[in-house]
Amino acid sequence: MEQSWRQAKAVFASMGVPPVFWLVFFFLVPLAVVWAYSFGTNAGPTTIDLTGTFANYSRSLQPLYFQIFIKSAIVAGITTLLCLIVGFPVALAIAFAGPKTKTWLLLLIMLPFWTNLLIRTYALIAVLREQGYVNFTVEWFWNNASGLMTAVGLQPLGDFHPMTLLYNNAAVVIGLVYVHLPFMVLPLYSALDRMDRSLMEASLDLGAGHLRTIWSVVVPLAAPGIASGVLITFIPALGAYLTPDLLGGTDSQMIANVIERQFKRANDWPFGAALSFLLMYLTFIAIAIQAVVQRRGEKVGAA
Repeated sequence: MEQSWRQAKAVFASMGVPPVFWLVFFFLVPLAVVWAYSFGTNAGPTTIDLTGTFANYSRSLQPLYFQIFIKSAIVAGITTLLCLIVGFPVALAIAFAGPKTKTWLLLLIMLPFWTNLLIRTYALIAVLREQGYVNFTVEWFWNNASGLMTAVGLQPLGDFHPMTLLYNNAAVVIGLVYVHLPFMVLPLYSALDRMDRSLMEASLDLGAGHLRTIWSVVVPLAAPGIASGVLITFIPALGAYLTPDLLGGTDSQMIANVIERQFKRANDWPFGAALSFLLMYLTFIAIAIQAVVQRRGEKVGAA
């Protein structure tokens, strides 16, 4: 028995070495190099001296960059809130759907993952641009309403002016919600699907309405799923680069766009590394908060 366990350990070790090797040399080592760069200074076009300075972190807290951090957090927060408002009813509907319907609804939620993010973003541009589908639809209703008003003797609405839906902060939020909504729906569905539905029946039997039951029973039971959904939605939205780059204007750039410029255009790798790790530190804080919320939720559920 002991010999077979030793053989099993050897099998586990042989299976574990390749992924550990890959993780260390292709993730942790490059990450450590970038972290070391954040304490360095540019000594030439392609040379960085690791001086141990904190000047890059001090510079990242200057009003200009601090405001961009705050703006990125606000945009990510609005995106997360909208995803929660839209995603909770969707996840609730999927959890209470029949087995066949549930399968198809989950397939529709996961379908965007089968398409490249760049293609989806360009598709959204085609929808929101001045000659896009939104303005085309609104213009069609506008012209028909104007024609109807003329037919009954009222003053027509006048010429339709296309709405500016792209290259602003609203477009960035729309794009981020469009991209990150599945990340909110899936953990919410996972939590709601495991919920003890007898508690809902008891609440309804005791005279609580459906809205009161959802707010007082369903939401607390789904708190771990809500915390997970908020975490895995907020963090990618905070570090989003492609969506604000393609949908936003000059005043819609987020912190990831600033980091990209430091590495590519400004060639200031130490400062870009400091900004990157400040973003990572915020991620660690968000994960710690989520862990605390989940632990409290588990204690409430156990009680």
